[in-house]
Amino acid sequence: MNEPQAATTPPFPPAAGHLDDALQLVEFLRAGCPWDAVQTHQSLRRYLLEETHEVIDAIDAGDDRALSDELGDLLLNLAFQIIIGEERGAFDRVMVVNGLKAKMRRRHPALYGDGEAVSWDAAKAAERGESIRDDGSILSDVLPGTDSLAHAHRIQARAASVGFDWPDAYGALAKVREEVDEVADELEAADPARLEDELGDLLFAVVNLARLGGVHPSTALSRASTKFERRFRGVEKRAAGRGLTLETAGLEALDAIWDEIKREER
Repeated sequence: MNEPQAATTPPFPPAAGHLDDALQLVEFLRAGCPWDAVQTHQSLRRYLLEETHEVIDAIDAGDDRALSDELGDLLLNLAFQIIIGEERGAFDRVMVVNGLKAKMRRRHPALYGDGEAVSWDAAKAAERGESIRDDGSILSDVLPGTDSLAHAHRIQARAASVGFDWPDAYGALAKVREEVDEVADELEAADPARLEDELGDLLFAVVNLARLGGVHPSTALSRASTKFERRFRGVEKRAAGRGLTLETAGLEALDAIWDEIKREER
């Protein structure tokens, strides 16, 4: 085996201090504002999620000014989590940054002159092997989150890492069709509990299809929601221009306008 090459990448650059300003800002806010002072990891969770989604919206919109602004809001939330951790004595900013640097070094051994290049997935798998919980399952450290689509995607990807997966997206597509038929059967049966179960299976199958098609389901759904909102606003505007009200126009008339907008977009 060849000896590891000496690192050609310069050392990790020293911080310019601007990110530390975010931490100092949070300390200032917690010292002087009653609302900021009582926040916890859990109470700020919803804002962390909201700001993350707003960053994604700015990226999708290609709006650099909004992206800069939303990244600032997200950075504030991250700074809050670090400062609260420090106040609790659970961890500090040095531990967070050193943990990140150590993780990147493990995942980029060739870049640091520590060994040969390894794939990102292989490096993560090795880390999982060191941190796996007592039950020994490959899924042990995949924790559920607020985004059910992302959680489904993660556990499917983890199962796929040991070969439990369709060979291609067409297998997943066949499964989606099978689940659609089962949903149709439950609609006929009119059993809400069984319908919920089958709809869950259908959503899970669609996530799998998205994953094997190289698409993240949360991103796909977000784009679909944005597209629907844009088109529906167009329906509202055109209906008003034609003297129609949404409540009385009827589905046929509104659907015709919807189809007009779809054709023009294409």
